Amino acid sequence: MGLLNFLKKIEPDKKKSPVLHTLFDAIFTLAYSPATVTEGGVHVRDGMDLKRLMIHVVLALQLCFLFGTYNIGHQHFVAAGEYMGFLEGFHLKLVHGLIQLIPIVLVTMVVGLGIEIFFAARKGHAVEEGFIVSGMLIPLIMPPDIPLWILGVSVAFAVIIGKEAFGGTGMNIWNVALLARVFVFFAYPTTISGDQVWVSGYESLNPGVMADYGWAHGLFNGLFDLLNIDTFDAARTAVIDGYSGATPLALAYSGGWEAVTQNFSVSQMWWGTIPGSIGETSKPFIILGAIFLLLTKVASWRIMLSACIGAITMGLILNAWGATPFMDVPWYYQLYMGSFFFAIAFMATDPVTASTTNTGKWVYGFLIGFIGMIVRVMNPAYPEGWMLAILFLNTFSALIDHYVLESNISKRLQSA
Repeated sequence: MGLLNFLKKIEPDKKKSPVLHTLFDAIFTLAYSPATVTEGGVHVRDGMDLKRLMIHVVLALQLCFLFGTYNIGHQHFVAAGEYMGFLEGFHLKLVHGLIQLIPIVLVTMVVGLGIEIFFAARKGHAVEEGFIVSGMLIPLIMPPDIPLWILGVSVAFAVIIGKEAFGGTGMNIWNVALLARVFVFFAYPTTISGDQVWVSGYESLNPGVMADYGWAHGLFNGLFDLLNIDTFDAARTAVIDGYSGATPLALAYSGGWEAVTQNFSVSQMWWGTIPGSIGETSKPFIILGAIFLLLTKVASWRIMLSACIGAITMGLILNAWGATPFMDVPWYYQLYMGSFFFAIAFMATDPVTASTTNTGKWVYGFLIGFIGMIVRVMNPAYPEGWMLAILFLNTFSALIDHYVLESNISKRLQSA
C-alpha cells in the first residue's frame, strides 16, 4: 500500500498536465488492475482487464525474443565464417544481438506509445492498451538490419493511419503490426526483400566488407578484455565462400527444395538457426507460445487449426501441379520453412481484426492458409504470403461474420 499511496501523491493534474497525466495513468494501470465491479444484484470482480489480457500475449512472445536476439549474433558470425557452432562465441553473439535489437524495440515503443499518449491526451482519456502487443510484435517481424528511421516511419504510419484514424484500440480493421511491415515492404522494398538483407553488422555481404562495429561493441570489448575472453574484432570481414545470407524462401523460389537443402538442413529450419525476421525462425519456441495462448484462452484454436488445414490443402494442390521448382517443395516443409507458424499463432488470431463467430473463425483461418500459400509460391516479388493474406482477410472478417449471422437467423426463422 505504501507504493500505491506514493503513486497517488505524485499523480499529475489531468487538466494542467494532460500529457503527463496520460503517461502516468498508462504506467499506473499497467502495474495495478482497476478495482471495478459490475453493477446490479450480482457483483463479479475480475482481474482480467484489457492490459492483463495483452500481457499474456507479451509473455508468450518472450522465448521468440530470447532466441531471436541470439540468432542475430549467430548469423552475423556465420557470415564471417567464425564460431560456426551455435553455442560457440556465446557472449559475442548474445551481445551483438542485444546491440541490434534494443534500439529496434526502443524506437518502436517510443514512436508508437508517444503517438498513443498524444492522442489519448487530446481525447482526454486513458492510454489504450493495444500497442503493448503491437509494440512487441513489430520488432519480431522486422529484419535485424532495418534502418531505424524507416522503422520509425512505418510504426507512425501503422498507428496513425491503421489505428487512430479508425478510433483507437478495438476499432481498427487491420492488424497494426502487419501494417508496419507492409508499409516497409511497399515503401522501401529493398529493405525487407531480396537476398542480402537478413544479416546485421555488415553494409553488404560482399567478400571483404568490414564488420560495422560501433561504440557499444567497444564498451563490451573493454569488459571482455578484463575477463580475458574473445572480443569483437574490427578487422572481421564478410563473407565465407558460398554464403549469400539468403532466406530459405528466397532460395526455394529460385531453385526449389534442392537449393534450400544445399544451404540449410531441415534441422536448422526447424530450430531457427537461419537468416530471417528476428522472431519468426524458431518453430519450437513459437509453438510453445501458441500453446500458452491456447491454454489461457487468449487465442482461438479454430483459427490456428483451420489455417493449417487451408495451407496444407493448397500445398498439396501445388505439389500435384508442380509447374515451378517452388511448387515441388513438399507441403510439410512449406509449413515451417518461413513464418507460417508465427503468423498464424500471433497475427491471424488477433481478436480485434479476426472473425468472431465460431463458424466465421473456421472460414477466416482456412482462407488465410489457402490464399497465403498461393501468394507465397506464385508471387515472384515476395516469396512469403501470410502478411498479405492476413491483411486481406482482416478486410473481410466482418463480412464473413455477417453472412454467418444471416445464415443462422435464416435457419432459425425456417424452424420457427
